[in-house]
Amino acid sequence: MSPLAHAPAFASLTAHNTLTPFDARVVSPRTSAVGGTPISTADTARSATADEFRSATTVVPLEHARTAAATVPTAPLEHARLTGSPQLADVATGTAVLGTGSRGDGLRAVQGALMDMGFALYGGADGRYGPDTARALRNFQVHAASAGFPGVRTSGVLDAVTLRALDALAPATGSRGQTRALPSPFYAGQPVRVVIALREHRTFLFDPEGRLLDIFPNAVGTAATPTHPGLKVVRAKLDQVATENAGARLWNDRHVFGARLLDLSWVDGHRSGEELHGTSAPALLGGDVSHGCIRHANEDILVLHDALAVGDRIAVVETLQDANLGVPVTVG
Repeated sequence: MSPLAHAPAFASLTAHNTLTPFDARVVSPRTSAVGGTPISTADTARSATADEFRSATTVVPLEHARTAAATVPTAPLEHARLTGSPQLADVATGTAVLGTGSRGDGLRAVQGALMDMGFALYGGADGRYGPDTARALRNFQVHAASAGFPGVRTSGVLDAVTLRALDALAPATGSRGQTRALPSPFYAGQPVRVVIALREHRTFLFDPEGRLLDIFPNAVGTAATPTHPGLKVVRAKLDQVATENAGARLWNDRHVFGARLLDLSWVDGHRSGEELHGTSAPALLGGDVSHGCIRHANEDILVLHDALAVGDRIAVVETLQDANLGVPVTVG
């Protein structure tokens, strides 16, 4: 791939993304992995087939739910988003689960909470359980299991333990983000502007002082062409015209990279072959579909492009349990 041209840095931050500040934690340095993959091509990776969806979202038998109910707290849900729904009350007590074929206002409330936490849900909060909801729940379950909820399984089904985790972690009604189990804005002792959690399919954006600005859904590399964990830096920023020209030159598709592109290198200066960029297929966000790049919705890559400068550090981790990030942060 030809070197990407630098574009002027943008300093402004969008005001609506500001969230509550928190204290940063510093951890001891460790050596990051290095590697690289070719620049991401068009959104040609397939989405899940119907058979894969059925396999990944099989509803837990009600007998299993009743058996597990003995270990589930019976106290009412506490979060204002989730209370008052008979549908969710049944899930919370372990007498029901929500999966294939489920629909209702309780499910709509869960979908809204997931979206406000930065989990991709292309169909929106429509109160219907489909492939998008299953994928968003699986990504949330990955997060919850690493955030002090060890009973959560990555099933893509809304069961009692998953709902209890969401009850504890979801932001207040009308808010975005999270107040518990946030990554530290330090990686191996160095401050970072972005933390990308690969298995959660989320991108955390911090301001230069380490305050969380927003959380965005992403799509990352496939098993065959993975996005590599480690510490990286923004090498170059491309505006709309340069981004479209790069797409046309490299993949014969002006829209393959979406609205903006940020080229990344390893922190030691070596090329990573990976980028942050937009996408021409937003329905694939939340999955492992790229050739190593980290894709975002076009409206989100605009925020990232404007917020970041050449030289800013980007931490890429599998999960937020990565030892380089240190202790997860709780907003005060």
